[in-house]
Amino acid sequence: MKRIIFWLLILTSVVGAFASFWLVINSRKAGPAATPLNEPPRAPFDRSIGGRGLVESVNENVRIAAALPALVSKVNVKVGDTVKAGDVLAEQDTRDAAALVASQDAELAALQKQLAEAEVGLADKRDQWARVEKLIAMKVASEDEKQRKLFAVQTAEAQFASMKARIGSAEAQLHRAKVQLDLLTVRAPRDGRILQVNTRAGEYAAPTSMEPLLILGQTEELQLRADIDEDNASRVLAGMTAKAYIKGRRDVEILLRFVRIEPYIVPKKSLTGESGERVDTRVLQIIYRFDRPTGAGIYVGQQMDVFLDAGKR
Repeated sequence: MKRIIFWLLILTSVVGAFASFWLVINSRKAGPAATPLNEPPRAPFDRSIGGRGLVESVNENVRIAAALPALVSKVNVKVGDTVKAGDVLAEQDTRDAAALVASQDAELAALQKQLAEAEVGLADKRDQWARVEKLIAMKVASEDEKQRKLFAVQTAEAQFASMKARIGSAEAQLHRAKVQLDLLTVRAPRDGRILQVNTRAGEYAAPTSMEPLLILGQTEELQLRADIDEDNASRVLAGMTAKAYIKGRRDVEILLRFVRIEPYIVPKKSLTGESGERVDTRVLQIIYRFDRPTGAGIYVGQQMDVFLDAGKR
């Protein structure tokens, strides 16, 4: 019985050692390559400069912000609306600004009445001075009375000038109050389409907010802002042939039309989400325009793979 148990233990050890060896051997075998969900981008030119592009509306998007901090009382547009320059997009609470305009208007009216009184007083002092001059010529009035009438005229003239200056200041204050009131109405700076609305009635809007109230753009024609790493910036020349591909759509090739090179290299802001992407680099931005391809949707804010032909201008 003891011998049987002994041999069973030996057999178990041998089987365990063999199983361990088999697991180690199989774990070293390379597994099958994972099939990518989308075909990776390939350069269409023999010598290419690659980059990433972001679709914009033509002439760039307009990030519309509030000019003054106040509550939003009404939003007059929604995403997709077409607007003209000067159209009211949103309205802020105007009660305080309207009350200030009314106060400045009333103050100006009071000062204008005081100016009228000062003008009458000045006319009276000048009339008295004219009478004294006649009396002096007739040697009836004294020199002391002459000086007192002269000083009275000069005092009245100074008061009248002071009132005119105060009215000028009050008119400027009233104009400023009206401007402040008008700034609480957010208007479209140009023709375009509403691409994004980030505010609702009852929310507080401030000029320093990182998120704009609305984004306005002209989507009838689109442009592409391509980011080229500064390592390749010295190879970029104006007018280079360029092509773009929609992410995940290698079959859609878009020929780009060169517009301009932005003259200032900026920190990279558009992140693609790739694990090996550098976020501390700076990029040269190139603006291209393109025609909408058939059979593929292109949207503002969409990313594209961009390739420049470095072998041909």
